[in-house]
Order: sequence, then structure tokens, then C-alpha cells
Amino acid sequence: MELIIFLILTAIGYTMGTIAEKRHYRSIEEREKNLLKMPAINFKNVPQGDIKSSKMALGNVVISIDYFKRILAGLRNIFGGGVVSYETLVDRARREAMLRMKESVPGADMIINVRIETSTIGKNANRRKQIGSVEALAYGTAIKFKDKD
Repeated sequence: MELIIFLILTAIGYTMGTIAEKRHYRSIEEREKNLLKMPAINFKNVPQGDIKSSKMALGNVVISIDYFKRILAGLRNIFGGGVVSYETLVDRARREAMLRMKESVPGADMIINVRIETSTIGKNANRRKQIGSVEALAYGTAIKFKDKD
């Protein structure tokens, strides 16, 4: 009976985590469509044109991995192969950080010299280092061009 309850709770937890992840992906895709006209690019030189203003743009997010994906990642470590549960975690974190960076500078024409950094926030459990969360930081220089007369 305890095993059945454990399996039911595990299935519910996994299902709820999957639903939350899909909801987050839908939100990201919708916001990406809305911000498509603001390019975030990596240039060594500033684009030609009269720049009206520039400002630091920054977006930061911390996304936690759920317990059930951590179990799947542990199994994948035993048998080898790609750890898809962590790949989606990092993908969501990077995309969300980029969106937050763009949203932090409304009215900018573009963001140049964009960089993304990721780091893990560990969790000590039984003297083993486990990933608890992933942090993504996106930053760059937002520029606004002078209006052409």
C-alpha cells in the first residue's frame, strides 16, 4: 500500500512539473514573439548611426529543478547519455534571462554586446553536490538611435 501511494504521488509530482514547464515554455514563446523587433546581438563595434542614449540592460533568473527530474538525471548518470531534464532547465533559464533583459529596457532599438552566463546553485545532500537550481544572467548595452528627420 505504501508503495502504491509513493508511486501515485511520484506520478502526480512528475505530471505537475511537466505541466508547469510547458506553461513556462508557452509564456517564453509568446514573449519572444512580442520582442522579436528588438535584436539582441553581439557586435565588436557599435553599429553606425547617431546614438541618442545607451543603457546597461540586464536580465536574471533562477530556475529550480524539481525532485522528479533530479531522479531521472541520476538514472541517466548511471546509464549514460544526454540529460534532457537538465537541458530543458538550462534552455528555459537562458531564454527567460534574455527576455527579462529585453523587457528591462523598453523603447531601446537594439541591445549590443550581449553575453549570457549560467551558474548552478548546489544543494549539499549526503556529502554529494547536487544541482538545486540554475541561474542565468543576460546582459548587454541597450542603445536608442536618434530619430531621422
